[in-house]
Amino acid sequence: MEMEPNKVLQRRKAEIRPIIPSTKDRRAYGVPAVGLDLNKVISLLESPLTVTLKERHIYALRKLLKRSQNGFLLKELSAIGRVLNICAERAKDHPEYISVLCDALKICSLPFLKERASDEITHAYDVKDFLSLMGCLMRVPSEEVRHELCSALKSFYSHAAPRQLLDGMGRPAAATAASLNPSKRFSRLSSRFHPSNPGYTLQLLEQSGVAETMVLSMATLEDQPAVRLQVLQTLQILSSTSDVNCALILKARGAETICLHMNEPDPSGQALFRSSEVLWNLLERGCRAAVREQLSSVECIVALKEAFFHQLQRGSRQYDLQLRNDLLVITTLIADNPKSPLIESLFAKQLVPFVTFPELKSHNPLVCNLKLSYNSEDFEMKRLLLNWLGCMSKDLSALQLFREGQVMLALLTLAKAPRNLGDRQNSGGGGSGSGNGRHWSSGQQEALQLQALATLALVGPLLLEDYTSCQGNTCLLLLLEWCAEQGEWRGAKVQTAPGFAGCKVAQMRYCVRALRSMAALGNELVNQDLCDQGAIGQLLGILMQMEDGTPEEEDPVSLEIKVDIQLVLSSLCETDLHRKELFGAEGVEMAVHFLRMSPEKVHSGLGHNRLLLSTVDCVWSCIVGCYTTEDYFLAREGVFLLLDLLSWSPRYMRSVVLATLLDLCDNPKTPSHVMAWTGAQGQTAPSLLLLLWREEEVELGVGRDQHGRLADTKRPLLSCYQAISDTSFLVGQPSAAVMDLSENLRAKVYSVFCKLGFHDLQGLSTKDHVTLSIVKRYLDFKVGEVWDEVIHELALDGVRPVSPDAAALEAMWKIAEDTATRVVEEQTAILERQDKDDLTQEELVYTEIKSRRKQQELNAKSWDHYVSRTSDYKILTEVRLQREKTLDSARSKSKTDNGVLHPSENFLGRVLNGDGGSELTLRRVPIRGAAQRDDPPAGRDPEYFSTVSVK
Repeated sequence: MEMEPNKVLQRRKAEIRPIIPSTKDRRAYGVPAVGLDLNKVISLLESPLTVTLKERHIYALRKLLKRSQNGFLLKELSAIGRVLNICAERAKDHPEYISVLCDALKICSLPFLKERASDEITHAYDVKDFLSLMGCLMRVPSEEVRHELCSALKSFYSHAAPRQLLDGMGRPAAATAASLNPSKRFSRLSSRFHPSNPGYTLQLLEQSGVAETMVLSMATLEDQPAVRLQVLQTLQILSSTSDVNCALILKARGAETICLHMNEPDPSGQALFRSSEVLWNLLERGCRAAVREQLSSVECIVALKEAFFHQLQRGSRQYDLQLRNDLLVITTLIADNPKSPLIESLFAKQLVPFVTFPELKSHNPLVCNLKLSYNSEDFEMKRLLLNWLGCMSKDLSALQLFREGQVMLALLTLAKAPRNLGDRQNSGGGGSGSGNGRHWSSGQQEALQLQALATLALVGPLLLEDYTSCQGNTCLLLLLEWCAEQGEWRGAKVQTAPGFAGCKVAQMRYCVRALRSMAALGNELVNQDLCDQGAIGQLLGILMQMEDGTPEEEDPVSLEIKVDIQLVLSSLCETDLHRKELFGAEGVEMAVHFLRMSPEKVHSGLGHNRLLLSTVDCVWSCIVGCYTTEDYFLAREGVFLLLDLLSWSPRYMRSVVLATLLDLCDNPKTPSHVMAWTGAQGQTAPSLLLLLWREEEVELGVGRDQHGRLADTKRPLLSCYQAISDTSFLVGQPSAAVMDLSENLRAKVYSVFCKLGFHDLQGLSTKDHVTLSIVKRYLDFKVGEVWDEVIHELALDGVRPVSPDAAALEAMWKIAEDTATRVVEEQTAILERQDKDDLTQEELVYTEIKSRRKQQELNAKSWDHYVSRTSDYKILTEVRLQREKTLDSARSKSKTDNGVLHPSENFLGRVLNGDGGSELTLRRVPIRGAAQRDDPPAGRDPEYFSTVSVK
């Protein structure tokens, strides 16, 4: 058929009558049956007329589950939850409903279905309530229901949602929900329905509080070990993936509940493992303090003790040994709580023999039957026991157990140098496990040695008598000598991880740290023993040996070792003059060497700032106070180095440096060195100290005007941190004025000026003199400030002093104010004198400028006359005639004076121009070329230059 042009063919829309699919087609495409209404099912279950018709109930429920065999719709979850709640209530008296609940929970393990993309947001609260109701089904006293509930909750984390929509074309699903297979969760769904996002379900599962419900349900599972295991597995999954679930578990005191039930009979043998995994998850993802608090009861510790010793004595598989170590880690975390009853439960006393095994022989029955295989698990247990020992040292009541168990001897035995361990390794130590000839490997032995040294640094100061009796100083010094004898650590890359064989840096690091802990106690017997064994010379030699062998790029570990060595030396020499003499010239050379450190290293971030501070502390403790070392320090320009450091150091270093310089000024030779110092910009020491004073007052917010004068004569030193309190001070509490002495540098600066004097100071500017007038009266101001606090304190307490005392207080306050007024007048006079000097200097500058200007004008006129005289013939003729006339008159005059001709020094001539109207008076000037400068030579006064005047 031909179609006419310019005509549009329009297709008529045929009227298509809707085709309602049959029930069979609905099942095939996953479309819910219209004939089954949830409201009718609920009405059937709750209506008083049909409440006893159990057969009809079961039929309707089976039909409902058959319709929803591919998953529940999000919009129907509210009604489904209501149905499940009714079934749960009737299941107690009618077991027929239990199978319905089990089938429903199997369907719950499938993803929920959504019809629209917005259903997840619209029905979020319904989903959360439904999940919460699912957790409440644990109240049903049926093992099958509880098992299916745990499986459903675990399925939320195990299955993966399909990423593409299923087309719904395929075989129909199974006839009943009981035939569902978790591996075949999804039959062919219609394109109308889609599975919900698994992350959406997990997020709402956290908000539903199911984790808390599962913990509370464990109290009802004493006679159902299989279900209890399922609950533990569920809690393990919940706690391993969500911090919110961990918080909910801890809210229900889940850590305590799980710990108390971990030793209950379990045919599978997995309950203890699952319990420890849950506790681990709570420690990693939950609040560790809450876990520690819940496990710190006597009942929980007894349960942990039983579980640990059961695994220790009967466990032989690697699985059992790892579980034993996990329980020991949990015990160590409990030991961090000082209030934990580890000692009261006798757990600590039973663990101490294992700490010293196999280093020491023991007849304890717990140790006699213990056999170590020296594998990685046993090695890990040994390290954990040493770590537990350090944690238990925080509880002073455990020290008696350490003394009885000879813990110090075991630590020192482990810390000995390898050359002293040959006999012990061959014999295998004590205990029944030693006869097999086994021992730790070299790497394991080194790691245990480092762990023992780290523990010794914590436990040694607490067990001082045992440390002394076991000759701990000798052991540590021998180990230090072994570390330094071959110098294998020099220039090598430092490995901080324990167990790094062939590198002695780690041993030296922990050994010096242990010596620092012992020397810092200040115990005279320990320090004297160290000095008697030559520790000062040995430490100085190691320090300089390390400095000589340090590579270009220093590492933080070597810097830490140097700092610790200097701290040990400071602790040894601080209070003893003889030890300062032993420090001697070698120690001074060491201190001078580190004081020459460049500022770039201090700000590098590796730790050079700590090294510099420890060096200053070493100067303060080991050099200051002994004239022999002080004189050598002065000869090595030590004061200059301290002042250089004070000029560029950060603010937090200045207090220590200034205090060291102040104590060094007690030596009568020091002030001359201080006054002779000159900074990089020509700055003198008094000027530097006054600059520090001004910077300190700016930091404190002290009131000063723009010229540095006192702004408040009543409180000349008051800082913004000295707020006037409305309450009186407590007994023994220092006042703000007294605390101010130690909290800033002003008192130290004033003390240094007291050593140097306040007069005849070189290199001070007017600003420095203004500041010096305040520094000079610092003590008077501070005394007045203290008296002002006394008056204020009496007023707060309502105390009225007697008339003489009141007059004395008023006089003190008046004297302080008058002193401040005089200082202000002095500062004003200094500023006025400076203004006058500035004005005089300004006038001199203007006079010089005027003289130079006049000389330039005269030079210009002289040049113009020279040019006119050499370029105009008429003027040249007149000049020549005038010159001849002048010579003739001079000759005639000289003949009349005794017949001797005297040439005149200044030749003057009068030249008349051609017009006869002007007369020139000429003075003889030097003739210069046009290329020469017009300015007079530098250094000569302008009044001596020859000038030419034109009349």
